[in-house]
Amino acid sequence: MLTSTDLLRRRRFLPLFVTQVLGAFNDNLYKNAMVLFVVYAVYSSAEQEFWFSAIAQALFTLPFVLFSALSGQLADMRDKAMIIRWVKIAEIGIMSVGATGLVLATLGIGVHAIAIPLLLLALFAMGLHSTFFGPIKYAILPQHLDRSEVLAGTGLVEAGTYLAVLGGTILAGWISAEVAAILVILLAMVGYATGRQVPPAPAQGAVEKIDFNIIRSSINVVKGSMEDARVYYAILAISLFWTIGAVLFIEFPPLAKNVLTASKEVASLFLVVFSIGVAIGSVSINALLKGDVSARFAPISVLAMGAFVVAFHLVCKAWVPHDRLYGVMEFIQLPLAAPLLLSLLGISIAGGMFVVPLYAFLTTVVDKSQTARAVAANNFVNSFAMVGGSGVAIGLNFIGISIVDQLLLAAAMCIVSAWLGWVLHKAELRLAPA
Repeated sequence: MLTSTDLLRRRRFLPLFVTQVLGAFNDNLYKNAMVLFVVYAVYSSAEQEFWFSAIAQALFTLPFVLFSALSGQLADMRDKAMIIRWVKIAEIGIMSVGATGLVLATLGIGVHAIAIPLLLLALFAMGLHSTFFGPIKYAILPQHLDRSEVLAGTGLVEAGTYLAVLGGTILAGWISAEVAAILVILLAMVGYATGRQVPPAPAQGAVEKIDFNIIRSSINVVKGSMEDARVYYAILAISLFWTIGAVLFIEFPPLAKNVLTASKEVASLFLVVFSIGVAIGSVSINALLKGDVSARFAPISVLAMGAFVVAFHLVCKAWVPHDRLYGVMEFIQLPLAAPLLLSLLGISIAGGMFVVPLYAFLTTVVDKSQTARAVAANNFVNSFAMVGGSGVAIGLNFIGISIVDQLLLAAAMCIVSAWLGWVLHKAELRLAPA
């Protein structure tokens, strides 16, 4: 089995890895710069902040609903490396629009009428960017890697992604929106340059006609990809995982500001801890499984995640709000800061260990000519799950359930995820080659 370090020295993996890392870094630099600026400098009420966070999440998710099937077909029927180049060119234009919105907002020019709509338009376009890049970053792995390397490659992609989230998050919390506006354009250009180094990855089977009917093609892609029980349960488990994620992501910015009375720098620290944890979990599960694509650790991983969510909830319930926002140094000296950060770290490590093998299932148990469509089917179902999670969070907020108590919903969903992981492992054992 090739080690993760070995893979990082191979051209069949490194350019894709770097391109994905740069894209994730840039994506999160933009998103966090936007959200933190709007939450801390534009709006002044928890309700407005919650609704902005929810709308932003919905806009980013919508392209996955509309175009996942098309993205999967394109990636399976065309050269994946060529698609990467086109997607990366588009990122330069998208970030130019987002940068314009950031600059206008900081200058106070048409903040509500022009700047915020531009910011949200760019966010929607980045969701579209991710919709077309997402299937490729996983589906290209079994094309360029041996089967025994796919889990390590998937883990590295996930770890690199969340370390990039970490870097983008840290930077967004510490630089001005004007500087962020310049950086997102420059990083998009560098991402295009690295994307050009990805080796060719042509279609693996017969080139079929692409169905541009988004309703029919979405149904066909999902039906075709979920005929294998392992893929079916993997998609369901991943989707429930992202439902939990949607609930947590929506709650996080207003919770940090209004419950924990933390500054935007502390909010960035929380996301840093979360990203480090997912990276640790993503790499460590490959070491535990020794390269074997298996769901045997999935149930215990997601149950541990649920337990840490409950711990995080209890710390938030015990938290005493301050009359002003804590800075980083003040915050980390508080008695409850350590259990809060450790709970968050536990959530993210367990989450990484749960989800990485499930993504590996999508690309190893289907024919190589179908891998992108399997990932696209997963993204399509995930998007509905995330919209559902967002809707539940909005509904709970509407009927007056506090953000802190909504965390218990995420913990409860971890139990269902554990059951799905167990069913997947049973299907894995039943369908494994003799």
